[in-house]
Amino acid sequence: MAGQPDRELGMTPPGADHSTDSYLPRNGNGGYRVLHYDLDLDYRIISNRLAGKATVTAQAGQSLSRFSLDLGVFRVEEVRVDGRRVTFTHRAGKLRVKPDKVIGYGAIFKIEVRYAGKPVPVSGRWGDLGWDELTDGVLVASQPNGSPSWFPCNDRLEKATFLVRLTVASPYTVMVTGDLVSRRRGAGSTTWVYERTEPTAPYLMSVQIGRYEQVELASGAVTQRAAIPPRLRALFRHDFGRHGEIMGTFERLFGPYPFREYVVVVADDDLDDPVEAQGMAVFGRNHLDGRRTHERLVAHELAHQWFGNSLTVADWRHIWLNEGFATYAEWLWSAASGGASADTHAARWHIWLAGQPADVAIANPGVGRMFDPLVYKRGALALHAVRARLGDAAFLPMLRAWTAENRHAMVTTEQFRTHVARFTAEPLRDLFTAWLDRPALPPLPRAGA
Repeated sequence: MAGQPDRELGMTPPGADHSTDSYLPRNGNGGYRVLHYDLDLDYRIISNRLAGKATVTAQAGQSLSRFSLDLGVFRVEEVRVDGRRVTFTHRAGKLRVKPDKVIGYGAIFKIEVRYAGKPVPVSGRWGDLGWDELTDGVLVASQPNGSPSWFPCNDRLEKATFLVRLTVASPYTVMVTGDLVSRRRGAGSTTWVYERTEPTAPYLMSVQIGRYEQVELASGAVTQRAAIPPRLRALFRHDFGRHGEIMGTFERLFGPYPFREYVVVVADDDLDDPVEAQGMAVFGRNHLDGRRTHERLVAHELAHQWFGNSLTVADWRHIWLNEGFATYAEWLWSAASGGASADTHAARWHIWLAGQPADVAIANPGVGRMFDPLVYKRGALALHAVRARLGDAAFLPMLRAWTAENRHAMVTTEQFRTHVARFTAEPLRDLFTAWLDRPALPPLPRAGA
């Protein structure tokens, strides 16, 4: 706030400063918000060397005599603030900057960072996150805190716009979350330029580099395309053959697709799980088998474009709003495509949950349980319980209003409770308390679909 004394931003203890996330208090930095990232990158695949110039446009939320950014294990060559070279330190993932004069409250300023080195993923309780080498290329999957592995950022859930220029050897295709602005081929290398005009959290920015063939994924009002290893073309055509139908079903259920295009990348490596980024989903070659075995995951990742990417949680404790909704979307697609009904899925997973320890309250599962299957499945069951209470005549308009009213915004569990209450005169406190706030498993809800 204006008038508060300066402090070492980004290192405040948990609970003392809401500028950082309650689950990841060392990530993100207080005192300012980023409006735009301009990244000019050059990557050498064989040597795994990334050189970059990042221009970060920010607005001060208080008087700043110093501030910090998140950045991984690179050599920082120079930092400028509004064109002037400034002093800085870089250690333990924090780039601490001291401008040559105090930045006033409300002022918009630009930070230029030149850096280079061998990018490595951020290691932690969820494995290696961020920039990761494939057998022949690169995959970037940053959820929840891998973004500093490839660019200096305020690694919070707060959203900004992006412009990314990336130069690589010409045999490789580059896919970046955003709209392709241009592609310029030079002597042995090609510069790809992508723009992300919709507000985007840093963890949802992604880069995919590989020897890919680009194909149309599905026709329709939304551009849907894919980048795949050429030898997997036939398997891909079959396994993703109903993608246009999935998109149409979700637009009917959730409202218009929130971005201009959707891109699927199939890496020529095995991946444990698919990952989504803004306007993009990444699968491994092991997710193609010619039998649509993993079609539920295709639906799950597409659903995240509404729940997680357009509507982004304001704090990681609300993660069920991403994963519970995307899991329930799997059940909705199953019913719409002639498979098992949502009631059938709910019954199966209720039995499974009944056999697990009842030790997670999904409204706040704790940092160690953020990605626990209980959060996914019980989150979906909580939505099914809301549907059973409201009935489809109110439930579906409620979903569409939730996505429309919060398009490209930040959301919380409390906002969702308040939102649902608008669609029924019946009190819902007991439902939300039982399903979201208490670990004990409530009885099976039945929505009749």
